[in-house]
Amino acid sequence: MKLSRLLYIVLVVAVGMMLYSCANIGSPEGGPMDFAPPRFVKSSPAQGAVNVKGNKVEITFDEIVVIKDQMKKVSISPVQKDAPLIRANGKKVTIEFRDEMIPNTTYCIDFSNSIEDNNEGNPLDGFSFAFSTGDEIDSLQVSGLLLRARDLEPMQHVLVGLHSNLDDTAFTSIPFERLCRTNDRGQFTLRNLKPGKYHVFGLNDMDGDYRMARTENIAFLDEIIVPAVSTYESMDTVFTFDHKVDTVKQGTHTLFTPNDVLLTMFNENYRAAYLKTTSRPSPSRLHVLFAAPASELPGFRVLKPERHEQDWYVLEHTSRNDSLFYWITDSALIKSDSIVVEMKYMRTDEADSLVEKTDTVTFAYRKTGTELKQEAKEKKEREALAKRISSIRDKQAKGKELDEDEQKLLAQEDNPVVPKIEINAPKRGQIEVYDTVSLIFPTPVASIDPHGVHLSVMQDSTWIEMSDVPALCPVAQGDVLNYMLPMTFEPEKSYRLCIDSLAVTSIYGLHNDSTGIDFTVKGLGEYGNLVVNVNSGDKAFVELLDNQDHIVRTVPVKGGSVAFDDLLPGTYYLRLVLDANGNGQWDTGNYALHLQPEEVYYYPKRLKVRKNWDMEETWDIYAAALDLQKPDEIVKNRPEESKNKLVKAANRNKKKKNGNNDDDDEDEFNSNSFGNNIYSGNKYQDYQNNNRRR
Repeated sequence: MKLSRLLYIVLVVAVGMMLYSCANIGSPEGGPMDFAPPRFVKSSPAQGAVNVKGNKVEITFDEIVVIKDQMKKVSISPVQKDAPLIRANGKKVTIEFRDEMIPNTTYCIDFSNSIEDNNEGNPLDGFSFAFSTGDEIDSLQVSGLLLRARDLEPMQHVLVGLHSNLDDTAFTSIPFERLCRTNDRGQFTLRNLKPGKYHVFGLNDMDGDYRMARTENIAFLDEIIVPAVSTYESMDTVFTFDHKVDTVKQGTHTLFTPNDVLLTMFNENYRAAYLKTTSRPSPSRLHVLFAAPASELPGFRVLKPERHEQDWYVLEHTSRNDSLFYWITDSALIKSDSIVVEMKYMRTDEADSLVEKTDTVTFAYRKTGTELKQEAKEKKEREALAKRISSIRDKQAKGKELDEDEQKLLAQEDNPVVPKIEINAPKRGQIEVYDTVSLIFPTPVASIDPHGVHLSVMQDSTWIEMSDVPALCPVAQGDVLNYMLPMTFEPEKSYRLCIDSLAVTSIYGLHNDSTGIDFTVKGLGEYGNLVVNVNSGDKAFVELLDNQDHIVRTVPVKGGSVAFDDLLPGTYYLRLVLDANGNGQWDTGNYALHLQPEEVYYYPKRLKVRKNWDMEETWDIYAAALDLQKPDEIVKNRPEESKNKLVKAANRNKKKKNGNNDDDDEDEFNSNSFGNNIYSGNKYQDYQNNNRRR
């Protein structure tokens, strides 16, 4: 009896504990985050298979996959006229070729990093699949790097291709024999090549024909490349996940060469010359826009109206002569609804040659509905005012006394307000020591009386007028609206620029009201100075850049150095151009002339300029590999963000542990080998394999 009672109690307690456990169900814990990319499992046909029949390929992975950015990342050799159908379905990727399969040919499908797992989006980087329709499969490789020539930006997802036809016309007339696309670091690998001699090219193929057009961005290598393969042995160190040495073993490696092809992409800046648009934005202005720069201005002759002044316009134009404004000075032409002009200019013909073209162009000005309504309104107001004035004069003639408003109206009628030129000038304030004072006029200036322009300087709280002040002049040739005072101002001085009334006369006979501008010049203590010693030789110039990679100042190299004086405090970067033709500007390349773009180098560090501080730097432009030179802060074409948050967290924790939060304290290559458990002994190669710009 006691035993039964005891069993009953134990049973009740056990059931109670089970019920309590069921009533307190916690949230199920998820597994660790997946950082591994999809893994290739099998395929049909097999990877590297020969004598393949049919037009379908199936590739199976160990998890569900998706294909991201297929159009810009996936490339197929040989070139396909009709793009294959590429689909991801579950763990399979299927490729169906729509072109007829070519006998005895190696096919290569380069997926780059387009294949990702469905859950975490981890990309399978550098995956390709190859098979042959013949007895052998081609297996040689060529790899390298493609950068933009002007600013060393990695060119992402653009075509790299090659031709065994070594004639110059192959690039412009026939599609690539083999091709691939660059990854998001500008790196490329041309796989499954036949033995032979090749020319290699880069192409931003805007029209999709796999050949060069003169308006497209291109890159070429004048050297002939010969793919080769060899093996070598090295001692490889295997590290554990926490950076401890696991084992050291001897490994045999396959080396495909060349593996260091450097291509620099440029645009020839070719533009077909033709008349793009003509317009008449106002009754007094004609606008002509050409599609390309011109060395000469066009011929311009008015046909209708026939009666007009010989010098009927003032021309405003850019330095490239591609945008022109004709300011009409003949009142008869301004009043005319349409002006017919004969234009003679240079145009590109079908043979790509410049020939003279003569066009008859009509410039019509049609007032908008708003303008017509405004004119009607103003006409009514003028008629009403004239009627009112007439009534007031009748009242005055009868000897009646006029009130104040009537007297004002008569005074305005007898002394009408003459329109004035409005001068747009900077407001009072500080200017930099290297600045000039500029003035903007609404219409072209016919003349400026130098005696009506006065510059005074503050001395002992008194304005003292200066003598020998230079005359106001246009900011640039062809600019008829923007003027400046071409002189250097002394630091820490206060100045006053005064322009007397009637000193400026426009092409329409209008004058200005008096204008005064007060300004002070910053002191030299507000600036820093930078001197850079560089080993480029003197046929070069250095561009000072801001944090947007924009040019702040350009200085030629003289005596192996450049000096940037009076710099505002801030962060700057340096870019050097080897000025091959000595014209003081970067020049692009030309494929037909076998002319490469001028070489560009970046100083690999940022420079912090402080006020009242002098800096001196030494720059060896060849010390770092070209793709490692441009500082990360100003790189725009960055690689895709790494999905490995654990790596990022480890980096942050490492910095905190070392008490180092200074971005300037970086290792030689700004690299991070975390997660890369094999070190080959080649720092440059290992660096390339890491995610440099996370």
